[in-house]
Amino acid sequence: MKIETHANSEELLNRAKKVLAGGVSSEFRKYSYPHALFYSHGKGSRIYDVDGNEYLDFTLSQGPLILGHSHPEVLKAVHEYSEKGQLFAGQHIQEIELAEKLNRLIPSAEMMRFCLDGSEAVHTAFRLARAKTEKQKFLRFEGHYHGWLDNVCWGISAPSLDALGERESPTVSPWSNGLPAQSGEESIVLPWNDLELVQKTVANHHQEIAAIITEPIMCNNGCILPEEGFLQGLRDICDKYNITLIFDEVITGFRVGLGGAQQYYGVTPDLSIFAKAMGSGYPISAIVGKSAWMSLIEEGKVIHAGTMNSCNPTVAAALATIEVLEREKAHERIYRLGRKLMMGLQQAAEESGHSLLVQGLGPMLHTGFSPLEKVKDYRDTFSYDKKLLSSFVAGMHQRGIRIIGRGLWYISAVHTESDIDFAIQNARELLKEIK
Repeated sequence: MKIETHANSEELLNRAKKVLAGGVSSEFRKYSYPHALFYSHGKGSRIYDVDGNEYLDFTLSQGPLILGHSHPEVLKAVHEYSEKGQLFAGQHIQEIELAEKLNRLIPSAEMMRFCLDGSEAVHTAFRLARAKTEKQKFLRFEGHYHGWLDNVCWGISAPSLDALGERESPTVSPWSNGLPAQSGEESIVLPWNDLELVQKTVANHHQEIAAIITEPIMCNNGCILPEEGFLQGLRDICDKYNITLIFDEVITGFRVGLGGAQQYYGVTPDLSIFAKAMGSGYPISAIVGKSAWMSLIEEGKVIHAGTMNSCNPTVAAALATIEVLEREKAHERIYRLGRKLMMGLQQAAEESGHSLLVQGLGPMLHTGFSPLEKVKDYRDTFSYDKKLLSSFVAGMHQRGIRIIGRGLWYISAVHTESDIDFAIQNARELLKEIK
């Protein structure tokens, strides 16, 4: 599957740049190798570009395609339910069925509302937390991604480790121009996995903190697992100080398991955000939570609205996705293949003398070249050799294997043993070539 040309993609990108800012409709798509590519179709674990190139796909559209591309049961469900109508500006039966299923599967999902994407659902959670606690600020963590809107667009990244400042009082940088300065004052940002520092900070500022929000696994930078006791420690702090605990499960939801990371780790937040894998690529998210919080929406004290929310195609896609995952016990397979890939990549690196750090649970994993034995927070990610990673990602791409540029891999329920073997073998050959 050696890639020979991207000429058609390049031509289309030049055409797109005349009408689309940067030639794309989402910033991250600009950073594909060798440039933003155009795709024609996807099937199972494969995706095909307009030059006819075939790729074994571990990006899965940044995570949502847990059943792979174009799963027939999902497409059939969307088609059949869409024929009854696209959008009613009213309720429909599958919306109840999906909500009942989430209520059964997710520990925190006593009640819920459906939205279109994670960013929107996060802001609904903040609104609920402020209304419930009658406090204003939220505490979050360096390198965690909770969407691209103003008040969470701080502390996502930094140009260097020095730019982050001291651990106890980090220097928080804006991720984008055009942010109102006051939006940065809505949050307190700390390094992740440092429970002692969180305890100290909250003790001094609890009277103004409405919520602590975290990715339960730091998927967006390094696929970093929580230290033992960290999530439970956050739960205990929130209970002590009347603070809302929010899990952003946009990535971990339905990928770590049917009940999300909260079920996997046995820590139940007050509110959670689910999206991505829930809908197999269709635009749906959910804010789920305990009744004491969600009742504020029910009573009309907190407003949540959206014309396109819970439209027929997206709900049908989510319902079909979860039904397939349940019926096929897909997570057993996803974990097994993911862990095989992790071990194979690690062994291939050792054989070639590379310090390749492979982290994650298996359903998602991260590869980065680092002398560290473990990366525990965003600050540790500055140990990664980004130039070497770029060479690795580009080399895998040229061999017909598509992974996310920052080193993140996703496994689907339709990847096979031979897919994993193929990826490991090509990684082994490539690692012997690059320096």
